[in-house]
Amino acid sequence: MTTKKLFIRTFGCQMNVHDSEQLAELLKSSGYGTTGSAKDADLIVVNTCSIRDKAEQKVYSELGRYRHLRKAKPHLIIGVCGCVAQQQGERLLEKIPWLDLVFGTHNIHRLPELISRVGKTGRPVAETGFRETVPSIGILALPEKGSVSAFVTIMQGCDNYCAFCVVPYLRGREESRKFHDILAEVRTLAAHGVKEVTLLGQNVNSYGKSLGNGHSFSELLRAIGEIEGIERIRFTTSHPKDLTDDIIDCFRNVKALCGSIHLPVQSGADAVLARMNRRYTSADYLDCVRKLREACPDIAVSSDIIVGFPGETDQDYQKTLDLMEKVRFDTLFSFQYSERKGTAAVGLDGKVNPDEKRRRLIDLQALQDRHTQEKNDTLVGRTVEVLVEGTSRKTSRDMMGRTRTNKIVNFTGDRDLVGKTVRVRIVEAFLHSLRGEMLD
Repeated sequence: MTTKKLFIRTFGCQMNVHDSEQLAELLKSSGYGTTGSAKDADLIVVNTCSIRDKAEQKVYSELGRYRHLRKAKPHLIIGVCGCVAQQQGERLLEKIPWLDLVFGTHNIHRLPELISRVGKTGRPVAETGFRETVPSIGILALPEKGSVSAFVTIMQGCDNYCAFCVVPYLRGREESRKFHDILAEVRTLAAHGVKEVTLLGQNVNSYGKSLGNGHSFSELLRAIGEIEGIERIRFTTSHPKDLTDDIIDCFRNVKALCGSIHLPVQSGADAVLARMNRRYTSADYLDCVRKLREACPDIAVSSDIIVGFPGETDQDYQKTLDLMEKVRFDTLFSFQYSERKGTAAVGLDGKVNPDEKRRRLIDLQALQDRHTQEKNDTLVGRTVEVLVEGTSRKTSRDMMGRTRTNKIVNFTGDRDLVGKTVRVRIVEAFLHSLRGEMLD
């Protein structure tokens, strides 16, 4: 039997990357193997993100590139999933006549069925309904043989309704996976040779609340930390208002938990945080960082910041810069505010001029670049533990891995080091990576 070829183009965060892994696993039973070329594909799936307008526009540009492929290969099926699919639904089929399939965030598990329907009828299909539970949340997608790390979804959806965010409307309410199902998946991954797992969810700190059985995120971290073979645990994303002392204590007491955390602050101004419906103050956030650094002195803290949110004044923007000076983030993901249809922020007054938003973002990113370089410079001369992931992107002569604080390190070494933890002395620091010399 000839294997059909699947090409997946993924936009967005690690959660989307893992969704794509699950899609590929799901379609194996339908005879699909993955390909790295859209030209060779019998099925193209575009996994989308609409958290910002720029991300959504990239999706439309990508779909436009496939139009000529459809003309050259009439049997080709082109589908869209993820947040843009959930948001636009059948309207996507009207905008893009060469599109065959639109399926939303709660309908990943139905993909084989939907593909079959398109093939039999020759008509486009759109399925974007929400469900009480999301069956695809537990699809086990084993990584490629030899992979060091893997993603594990522990929950989906969000109940926070931040004023700028579309996630609750496109991913649904919070749903946590069963505690023992997660542990079983991690054990399977460990048996497959995985050394590091990253736990995924829109707000991992609130894991377990929807289960109502007493299982919490800190309990889950402790349980995974006991699984043989798992050397490193990471997680994303955290909400500051739900970062409990129990979770913070895990950085002190769970040996496998890596010393890095992504903790989005969004703004350093309390007035802006209130309009965003974030439900914490800048002082609350700084207190979280203080406790984290007490529990794990070398912890790397990354964050998200939005500039130009409606009503943000020059003084508010300065308070954000002041908070950055106090925290000294290791890395930062920063964006101009992008209005998203259906969110509470659309109705807010005090819109910030686009040129002003752009100026603020440029200045803020320049400040963060200085902080990141300063942080990385402090590592020069130090010896760090690096879990080797594979060859360097820049040259196959080098190996690459990450420190426990999630810093990328390139160094000269052999390919048989993949999957091993080695000691590396840092000799050079750059903005996005480190250069080292292996000592072992």
